[in-house]
Amino acid sequence: MAETEEVTEVAETTDRNRRKVRIGVVTSDRQDKTVTVSVERRFPHPLYGKQVKRTKKYHAHDEENQYQVGDTVRIVETRPLSKTKRWRVIDLIERPA
Repeated sequence: MAETEEVTEVAETTDRNRRKVRIGVVTSDRQDKTVTVSVERRFPHPLYGKQVKRTKKYHAHDEENQYQVGDTVRIVETRPLSKTKRWRVIDLIERPA
């Protein structure tokens, strides 16, 4: 039985570590403890093959209000924190000069 419990515990931790991660630019920091992050993805058009850009905005939790507009940040998927907030900022990648 001890082996079964260990296997279950390992499976839970690996499932938890498979969260989606995105990199984007902070476009708004006006809300308290929340930043809006624009994430751009590029993919080939299904028929024509040309590279197409699509942008999506995510509301991400910023506990200490430390990120500013223009910062490039890494966000990770998390439990729902509010009606629209399902992401957390985990680190700063680049701050403009």
